[in-house]
Amino acid sequence: MEQHQSILDLHPSLVWGFAITVVIMLLLDLGVFNKKSHEVSSKEATIWSIVWISLSMVFSGVVYWVFNEADSHELAVEKFTQYQAAYWIEKALSVDNLFVFILVFGFFKVPKFLHHKVLFWGIIGALIFRAIFIFAGVELINLTYLPEMNIFGHPVRINVVMTLFGLFLVYAGIKSWGDGGDDEDEDYSNTAGAKLIKSFWKVSDNYDGDKFFTIQNGIKMATPLLVVVGVIEFTDVLFAVDSIPAIFAISNDPFILYTSNIFAILGLRSLYFLLANFIHMFSKLPYGLAIILAFIGVKMLIAPWYHIPSPISLGIVGGVLVISVLVSIMFPEKKEDEKDKLEQK
Repeated sequence: MEQHQSILDLHPSLVWGFAITVVIMLLLDLGVFNKKSHEVSSKEATIWSIVWISLSMVFSGVVYWVFNEADSHELAVEKFTQYQAAYWIEKALSVDNLFVFILVFGFFKVPKFLHHKVLFWGIIGALIFRAIFIFAGVELINLTYLPEMNIFGHPVRINVVMTLFGLFLVYAGIKSWGDGGDDEDEDYSNTAGAKLIKSFWKVSDNYDGDKFFTIQNGIKMATPLLVVVGVIEFTDVLFAVDSIPAIFAISNDPFILYTSNIFAILGLRSLYFLLANFIHMFSKLPYGLAIILAFIGVKMLIAPWYHIPSPISLGIVGGVLVISVLVSIMFPEKKEDEKDKLEQK
């Protein structure tokens, strides 16, 4: 993968600008607009989706401007499309995560007015774990290049980690194509996230409003709401195993990867509430995600011989997503009222 000057070197203040923007938005979200737990309407979810997507697009424009001013138009376009591709890949793969969130909420019978709070704290954990995965991953990749060798008459430098990631993503794409709805039968009360919470605290049988802890018979106990947060956190870590390797195929700039990833994740809550209301529109999307995973895996495997430019990668990812949604609309799921079925699980 080509080495270019990082955006951190060109404009260090962007780090503070990004961090301050995220913190302010999260404080407004939890402390002002959602100070009191309530059921999020489709209108509210749509507005917040537009806000988060708009912020991400504005930031991608800033990325273009910084590289255009400091280097060249060609490099600015490459970095801009790297950001866009990484953003939409994470956004697309996150949809599969949201299907599981719906199942988790249904399994634990979480009242709808508490969904936002669970997802908010789940995303806070994701901010931390994604930083660890991305920055450590970039360093690991930089340390695992093999010496240059001649293969099929071409001098190449193969990266061990990228090759393993590529093989894994091709396998994950093929496996997810035929997975079906296996998650619907899972017992989420026995997942690692739930077991971790239960290992520290006794868990009460019932919810206590929007509290994570309650007092029963003089004993401090965790409520099922905290267990649900633990399950959501663990689920996100599992899904990061797919999504993080995928974005390494797009860029080796950790700042671009992290900012695009975080902006995509921050819009997950509003996307969840839209998805919960219009789940039938995404029945064919898992097949599109399988194609995207396999494509990115192939991109990683052939990278030593042929580099697929970021604009082409962005076009393929975007095209697959659009086609998946269109096919879903043209050939909707025949199961009646699938949303209610999932919520009753």
